[in-house]
Amino acid sequence: MTTSAPATDRYELGLEVLRQVSGPSGPAVLAGLDDIAPDLARMTAEFAYGDIYARPGLTLAQRQIATVAALTALGNAAPQLRFHIDAALTLGLTPAEIVEVIIHTSVYAGFPAALNGLTAARAAFAARPDLDSTPAPGTHHPEETSRQRYERGLTQLARIDGRAGDAVIRSLSDIAPDLGRYIVEFAFADVYSREGLNLRDRELATIAACTALGTAGPQLRVHLHGLLNVGGTRTQAVETIIQMAVYAGFPAALNGIAAAREVFTERDTTGVTDPA
Repeated sequence: MTTSAPATDRYELGLEVLRQVSGPSGPAVLAGLDDIAPDLARMTAEFAYGDIYARPGLTLAQRQIATVAALTALGNAAPQLRFHIDAALTLGLTPAEIVEVIIHTSVYAGFPAALNGLTAARAAFAARPDLDSTPAPGTHHPEETSRQRYERGLTQLARIDGRAGDAVIRSLSDIAPDLGRYIVEFAFADVYSREGLNLRDRELATIAACTALGTAGPQLRVHLHGLLNVGGTRTQAVETIIQMAVYAGFPAALNGIAAAREVFTERDTTGVTDPA
């Protein structure tokens, strides 16, 4: 059983982790609450950073990937998204990697959410002229036929989501086969096949976005399988979901944990082995 640190220790630990994540700007943000809600500042330091960000299981950079994906998907927290893009840069993520997280989120939250996320990223990059924010090389395949693009997407889908992903596509064949085709071609041939993020980090971003949205339980279960299929761990899945309590609330995190329990039980029951 995990034991809680004394409140003063939690606060000091939270401030220490916040400084690691954001540099001096983090404590300054908390100080800005002194005139209206100092207790919220204390709770933010203690819970978000002392309790959650200080947990093992994810690196701080991975936690920022999850946070940027979740806040982009939610679409209602532009100042916080900008703060966490800055934090991601502080932790060593490159502008290209951050842009990839935001582009990836378009699959799950739509193009408006991704476009708004890129607006926040552009502002963050402009404030850091020392960084190379040149866009990563594109992965467009102009010589590719429609059939080749579809086959490439199917290959990526099978690699990531396996039977769970295939079942989703087949379930659309009687009502919206074109939607199934778009999923294969856009989500997997165009987005998941892009360079800039490895598949494990893409699935962490997906789990964060689907948990935060709170409306994508079936898709969350598919991508929990996906994370484990590409070398992620159950601990990483659970840690990503727990972190969403900070950004999307406890109900979203509880629903995410229920989905994880179902997926882990299914894999144990059917004998599916998580890759090492």
